[in-house]
Amino acid sequence: MQTPTDRTVAPPEGVAGAAASAYPWRRVLAVFAGVSVLLTAVVAWSDRYRPDSGWAPVLQGPDWLDGWFQYDAGWYFHIASNGYFYRPGEQSSIAFFPAYPLGVRGLGQLVGDYQVAGSLLAVLCGGLAVVLFGSWVWQRLPRAAAVTAIAVLMLYPYAFFLYGAMYADSLFLLCAVGSFLLLERRWFWAAGLVGALATAGRPVGVAVAVGLVVRTLEMLAEDRRDRAAAAAAAPGATVPVVDRPGWRDLLGALRLVRVRHLGVLLSSAGLVAWMAYLWVEFDEPLAFVEVEGAPGWNQGVGPRTWFKVVYLGTLVKGPYAVAALLTLQALACLCAVLLVRRVWRRFGWGYAAYAVVVLAIPIIGTKDFMGTGRYVLVAFPVLAAAGDYLASSGRRWVRPLALGTCGVLLLVLTYLFGRSVAVS
Repeated sequence: MQTPTDRTVAPPEGVAGAAASAYPWRRVLAVFAGVSVLLTAVVAWSDRYRPDSGWAPVLQGPDWLDGWFQYDAGWYFHIASNGYFYRPGEQSSIAFFPAYPLGVRGLGQLVGDYQVAGSLLAVLCGGLAVVLFGSWVWQRLPRAAAVTAIAVLMLYPYAFFLYGAMYADSLFLLCAVGSFLLLERRWFWAAGLVGALATAGRPVGVAVAVGLVVRTLEMLAEDRRDRAAAAAAAPGATVPVVDRPGWRDLLGALRLVRVRHLGVLLSSAGLVAWMAYLWVEFDEPLAFVEVEGAPGWNQGVGPRTWFKVVYLGTLVKGPYAVAALLTLQALACLCAVLLVRRVWRRFGWGYAAYAVVVLAIPIIGTKDFMGTGRYVLVAFPVLAAAGDYLASSGRRWVRPLALGTCGVLLLVLTYLFGRSVAVS
């Protein structure tokens, strides 16, 4: 008689076939390149209509590239050109973590222009991130779901940050996906090193460190479960695949941790090194937290931020165009939160932990959801779960409608971004 603890769980339908077929990474990269060209044309066209932003002395690259240089790009350009500064109580460049601007500085030394280097680094990292994400879902989802997940990432309305915008999101996504792929190969120290680039890249990088640790414990629990199942099976019999380990199994796996597994803890080194620099240079290791509440950013900690008082005021009093852009990001967060359970069911505890932390930081820490669209972009297990949901929907019209809507919104938001509208 089969019991709940020893029942065989069949792999998701189609996963074996998807894994057996070769992952078409060249085709994925070619589609990414095509979308990048299209969106660059959109921002080049819309840039002609943006108000004078005072960037003229800075923008020395090709005119068609200028539309990708907006808002935070100025901070990254300044850091790459002049380094960091910190003025307590004022907006300061130390709010921006160092991995991306240091990469821009290094590449800028080679190409001779920090603006060109910023967009070039962003689009290169974006292409590699999409390719690695495709490899990750190809191993875990049926083919239709994997293809849909790749399309979701490419067409996500805020995915234009992967295609040339001088922002750190594409580098962060690349490091996040890369660290988990290395962990799945059980290269614990390599995963920790790449994870350290993520924690040195954005404040939300702590999600990578948490996810790697939880996934490591989950893998150890799975190994112990599989050994027990193999020992209990009759000689020559097929070893059953049992349910996903529970949280108690993860705690029990702490006893199985060995020195090689501790490599994932290295992922915290990026954040630790950044805090050490701030301590030595400015005598304030948490200065990047303090400046978030500076006038102009006003992302302070407290009930006014937690309960989105500013957002609610904008909904009531306007401006309503801003309210619409904020609400679109709030809806992206809501959809992502609703997909977290599917992330856990499909991909496990480690990826669910990563997604929860990535989403919790902006949802709790922003006063009006501004910027959260970009945070959902790097919550890659959520986008994979969205692709799985769309591909498995019993209504055939849902997938083309959802992807088509995302594609239209991507074009619209890219156009607005090129016109210096704060869309995220």
